[in-house]
Amino acid sequence: MRDRARLWPTAHPVALDAGLAAAVLAIILGNMFVGPHAERYNASVTDIVLSVVACAALLLRRRSPLGVLVFTGAVTVVYLLTASGDSRGPVAGAVIVALYSASARTDRATTFRIGLASCLVLTAVAMLFGARPWYSAENFALFAWSGMAAAAGEATRSRRAYILAVEERAERAERTREEEAKRRVAEERMRIARELHDVVAHHIALVNVQAGVAAHVMDTRPDQAKQALAHVREASRSALDELRATVGLLRQSGDPAAPMEPAPGLGVLDQLVDGFRRAGLPVDVAEDGAGPLPATVDLTAYRLIQESLTNVHKHAGRGARAEVRIARAAGALEVTVVDRGGRPPAVPAPAGPGGGHGLIGMRERAAALGGTCEAGPCPDGGFRVHARLPLAVTAAGA
Repeated sequence: MRDRARLWPTAHPVALDAGLAAAVLAIILGNMFVGPHAERYNASVTDIVLSVVACAALLLRRRSPLGVLVFTGAVTVVYLLTASGDSRGPVAGAVIVALYSASARTDRATTFRIGLASCLVLTAVAMLFGARPWYSAENFALFAWSGMAAAAGEATRSRRAYILAVEERAERAERTREEEAKRRVAEERMRIARELHDVVAHHIALVNVQAGVAAHVMDTRPDQAKQALAHVREASRSALDELRATVGLLRQSGDPAAPMEPAPGLGVLDQLVDGFRRAGLPVDVAEDGAGPLPATVDLTAYRLIQESLTNVHKHAGRGARAEVRIARAAGALEVTVVDRGGRPPAVPAPAGPGGGHGLIGMRERAAALGGTCEAGPCPDGGFRVHARLPLAVTAAGA
């Protein structure tokens, strides 16, 4: 109910202006006929008509504030010149309201000019043509009321401008927060997409190759087919475990507790390499230097090696060998994976769209830490992936 009463004037401006004009007219006529100085005014029909006309003009104070001010000022001057009593009545109340309205809807410089002009003109007319002495209290009261009306209008305008500025800043801050939230969501989606790609691409590639080998030798060499199917089962189980750990990051705080497994790193590199060796890819590992690594660097290095060996296993063919070199140099971790291309695979991987995301993901992972990742063919054959990851990870990269 209180909010409705507060919003009613904004929703019905014409009714508000009509009520204001009626109130001003009632005050003017009350002072002429009922006030303590009514006997001095001796109001005539002309005085009443001028009062009604001046107050009626206030209905247009929102549409044309300066025009209403000029009109009511002219009517007031005419009234001051033609009033029949020995004292000038309160018709100036209409021009005071008009001056307030004009000051509230113009700029500060315009308010100063129209306020000064109105005060001087009305006071000068009252002093020069009034029946009472120029130094009478009524003349100075007219000057004071005119000045206060201009000051009140300027204060109202300044408060409206301040409120609009505060609302605009609040809206801009809200838009900034929304944009920041969208940016963070997009970055998180990219990170999760890279994690899922690395997990799925690695294990599904192994499953695909081993399943193809099993189908190829099922009739001629059942023992080798059985071994390939065992590798398929182990790779699929590892894929499910890593997917469960990755998707567990998406749980909300109120969700049921789930076992949290540590993110993979170079500490479990031997298990990764053994998986490829069992799948038929010889891998040589050389490490230079030891010591703890930042968690993000450790995970990124593991994912780069995993993706690189997966690409070797998928594309290098039979007889290929892979070399993994890990070294610390000048505050950075350097990871190099080189393969020596072999013969085309006996069971080629099915062709399809979507290639190339692995290299893009590796470059994005390295760039997120402020490092670099280069990939390309070797001059003597094969393929080489080299990444340099700074050990001093920035807050943004973390």
